[in-house]
Amino acid sequence: MAEKNIKKQGAEQEAALEESFIQKNLKKIGICVLGLLVCVCAAVASSYYFEGQNKKAAGALYPCEQLFQKSDFEKALNGDGQQVLGLVEVAKKYSSTKAGNLAKLYAGLAYAQTGKFEDAEKYLKDFSAKDDEMISPAAIGALGNVYAELGQTDKAIETLKKAAKKADNTVLSPLYLVQAGELLESQGKSDEALKLYEQVRDNYRASAQGQEIDKYIQRVK
Repeated sequence: MAEKNIKKQGAEQEAALEESFIQKNLKKIGICVLGLLVCVCAAVASSYYFEGQNKKAAGALYPCEQLFQKSDFEKALNGDGQQVLGLVEVAKKYSSTKAGNLAKLYAGLAYAQTGKFEDAEKYLKDFSAKDDEMISPAAIGALGNVYAELGQTDKAIETLKKAAKKADNTVLSPLYLVQAGELLESQGKSDEALKLYEQVRDNYRASAQGQEIDKYIQRVK
């Protein structure tokens, strides 16, 4: 089912343009991570269902997942009042199940996509994926994006760095390191941003970000 399926500028004007660029970049990176999570989460939900675990919860989650993949986030969150329960209700009703936990992640991402970042923070913080090598760092990275949108820049940077370290792979780590680096640039912390960019260069050169990291490095030197 599912297998087929983010140098300091001195002038205020330049700073404003840089901030705008950062927000666009965060959104683009968020979409990339969102696509990854859709695939991984869908696979996990399917495995729970077909293994016979949490059948009711997984059965309630499945139509929400389909709506989520179609970007019908409002209906995915709140249901249709008939056959679709909605992610919020699935997370609440089946909170002790694996599928109910997964509904929290979907809900957090759906709220983020609809611009309700405080709600997104709540659900992403409640989600637990301690033992999953892909979902856990991606969920932490998504939370970092939410902190950035809420203007909690310091917390966003630390959360993104945590996600990059936890992932330690060429798919997610360079995304989060670059994302955190640009936020540091927006604060005028070019030296700290440089260290993150150098990590991408030294450890993830084969990634898409690694191929372009030299221009980031030159910008902050």
